[in-house]
Amino acid sequence: MRKVSGLLLATERRAITGLAGLYATRMLGLFMVLPVLALYADDLRGATPLLVGLALGIYGLTQALLQIPFGLLSDRLGRKPVIAAGLVLFLLGSMVAAGADSIGGVILGRCLQGSGAVAAAIMALLADQTREQVRTAAMATIGLSIGVAFAVAMVLGPWLAAGFGLAGVFWFTAALAALGLAVLWKLVPPAPRRVRHRDVGMDRGQLRGILARGDLWRMDISIFALHLVLMAIFVAVPFRLVEVGIAVERHGLTYLGIMLLAFVAMVPLVIIAEKRRRMKAMCLSAITAITLSLFGLAGLGEGFAALFGWLLLFFIAFNLLEATLPSMLSKLAPAGAKGTAMGIYSTSQFLGAFLGGVLGGALVQQWGLSAVFIGCGLVGLAWLVVMAGMAPPRHLTSEVVALDDNEQDDALDTLMARFAEVAGVEDVLVVPEERLAYLKVDRQRLDERALARLTGSRNHHSGA
Repeated sequence: MRKVSGLLLATERRAITGLAGLYATRMLGLFMVLPVLALYADDLRGATPLLVGLALGIYGLTQALLQIPFGLLSDRLGRKPVIAAGLVLFLLGSMVAAGADSIGGVILGRCLQGSGAVAAAIMALLADQTREQVRTAAMATIGLSIGVAFAVAMVLGPWLAAGFGLAGVFWFTAALAALGLAVLWKLVPPAPRRVRHRDVGMDRGQLRGILARGDLWRMDISIFALHLVLMAIFVAVPFRLVEVGIAVERHGLTYLGIMLLAFVAMVPLVIIAEKRRRMKAMCLSAITAITLSLFGLAGLGEGFAALFGWLLLFFIAFNLLEATLPSMLSKLAPAGAKGTAMGIYSTSQFLGAFLGGVLGGALVQQWGLSAVFIGCGLVGLAWLVVMAGMAPPRHLTSEVVALDDNEQDDALDTLMARFAEVAGVEDVLVVPEERLAYLKVDRQRLDERALARLTGSRNHHSGA
């Protein structure tokens, strides 16, 4: 078994920096319209609250439908060409939306933006470019970049819209797509030989087993509900800000204060969830906080202070769940099946965003702004009931062990039993064709010396 360093190589640093930036700029472009579209839709011919909600969420439908096919296509045609094609679609969608004078044109543009569903291909390229020993850190960098992109989008979108209108927001996203193409070709290193990565990519042979797992379904339902609620409320939140006297051009400043405070408050809660093993308690607390904030936003408090407080509570809980749900999924997924579990999870997230936009628009159109928050609050209550029966996840860590290329296949066949005999190793999958072993271990019970004898002192990689 190979002994390799866990320090980043120069090519790995380039790949991580380039792909994290690429992912972040793409998500920034998708999210910037969130806090502004409802406010500026009056200038669009044919706009109704329902169609505005559809415009907000339609990208999620095309993302959900196409992200897995794009990922599989990248296995056949290459990562960079598929990612480039997705960015071109995103660029075209941004240009269509920027030039639209009707809500139908914006819907078409957002649909095209979402059709560039390259998230899976980007993650697969990152896996191609990094060794097992540093891959979790690389994935964490991507996750952090998404969170930063969302916060920046909430601030930058209102400022751009105030200065240049809704079209200006979409032209900016088109520029981001063009920048992404430049980053892809200039900064990201040439793609190496493409291989399957079970900790990243979808394995169709594992689908049935993953879909049969009730604990993983709860994670999928959670991310579905979280993004449904997020997308739905932004049909109404901008108008709530106007109602309490905040000028449209100052919405970005308001979101900036909320996002900064929410991030600071979220960090210690994540530490409690991870270090003190309070995942279930933190998850249920966050869902409860979201539900309370939604009913609060429906009109249980008056004035700016109340609105700011309810939004702050919402985003503290939202950020906490965005950080902890993927970690819980990783702990629950069987060894070697995290990529498949994450593919279903991501599809659920995008479907939630689509249905949330439609639901929010329909509720506003039928019953007004407060109905959105009440409807989403009821979703929160149902979500809480579903999650209350969840067993606390075991705090297992993923380990990916690189096997010796010279080791005979018949010797590899015996490794699964040898790994399973190590105290603290709870699940194991040896994949000879990948020359990798995937382990799930309990760090508190793990016999480190026994594992080291099997793997060597520095050749395995720990993950979440």
